[in-house]
Amino acid sequence: MELHRNRGGQALAGVCVLAGIMLLTLGDGGGLLRTVVAVGGIGLGVAVLVGTLRPFRFVIAADGLTVRRPGLDRVVRWSELDAMVLDQPAPRAGVPVAPRLLAVPAPGTTLGLPLDARHPVDDRPAAELLDLAPIRESPEEIAAALARYASDRFVDARALPQGAFPDPDFTICLRGYRTEPVDALIRRGREALVSSDPARRRAIRGEITRARQAGLRRDNRGYDSRQVDEALDALDAALAAEPSEREPS
Repeated sequence: MELHRNRGGQALAGVCVLAGIMLLTLGDGGGLLRTVVAVGGIGLGVAVLVGTLRPFRFVIAADGLTVRRPGLDRVVRWSELDAMVLDQPAPRAGVPVAPRLLAVPAPGTTLGLPLDARHPVDDRPAAELLDLAPIRESPEEIAAALARYASDRFVDARALPQGAFPDPDFTICLRGYRTEPVDALIRRGREALVSSDPARRRAIRGEITRARQAGLRRDNRGYDSRQVDEALDALDAALAAEPSEREPS
């Protein structure tokens, strides 16, 4: 199965560039603000166009993955991988994020990519292989291909944290909790819920407790503090209720 980029981004980038050029050339002045908006639109459009025109190839097949992207341009054999994960990151500032493909290298191998992600179930270091946001094929189609070719190396982790602890739907309000730290706590807590490591659940409970004791920072526009406090209470209770965390009777 070969994946393809969604070309809609190119059209939008072209519109940004053209609109910026028109503001610069067809207007009757307008001062600094008009110039800043025009130049910003052109710069944004050019940046998006450059990204969409970079060499790209991603093929899922019986012998492995054929990958051509920044930092990686070769065939990655299945024997080089311990795990392939279709991961669903937590929302950022309340905005949903596209799924991503994570790869856990087999012992003694390297993909040449930074291991700056974590396997959501067992917390092993992983590399982000592909962001699915600009990909035309659906996550379901990609999951089916990986299940077929990667066999038991593949884990579809999109539903695991969601089933363990649903995404809170926080209201944005004035002087609420800063969104990024809250998102990070919720994400790590949800991932710990599906982890097979009791120490990981204990660690995130301690992290939640310390963050709340220190006081979650507030922002001009942030998450409703009451809703966040209730969600963190529920998350802590869920982590404590894990069977492996209970005191023996």
